[in-house]
Amino acid sequence: MSKQGLVHVGKISGVFGVKGWLKIFSYTEPRGNILGYDHWLVKKGSQDKPIKVIGGQVQGKNVVVQIDGVTDRDQALALMGWDIYISHEQLPETKEGEYYWADLIGLDVENLEGIQLGKVDSLFETGANDILVVKGDRERALPFLQGQTVKSIDLATGKMIVDWDADF
Repeated sequence: MSKQGLVHVGKISGVFGVKGWLKIFSYTEPRGNILGYDHWLVKKGSQDKPIKVIGGQVQGKNVVVQIDGVTDRDQALALMGWDIYISHEQLPETKEGEYYWADLIGLDVENLEGIQLGKVDSLFETGANDILVVKGDRERALPFLQGQTVKSIDLATGKMIVDWDADF
């Protein structure tokens, strides 16, 4: 989502115990970083509501949280499947040359010859490097290597310049 908007940071995936604690599937890296945000907006379909996190911990491969006003398993079950968002303002400032994936999604991508390749649709990790998925006349997967494939990123103008052949 946009810098002024919301950032999707996780999903409520289950319940934990009988006192209303929730299991969270966190999209943050590392997983436990989601606990650093105590005000969430949860959404499901056309519904949304703000919630306040009052406790939490990493529990094995899961993150479990307690939220204000949810005190039993039935209340917790009603929140299963809801997506978790935070406001972009809650994110720490990035250093020069660092970007949140959420800021890159939607950028116009053009190559060094000025040919529009499309927009950044998503990113994913491969282990070796991150991959930009650019959708335009067709879908392209570009390695996210700053200084090599990715020549410049301008969040203010919404543009990314890449060293990538339009035919590839």
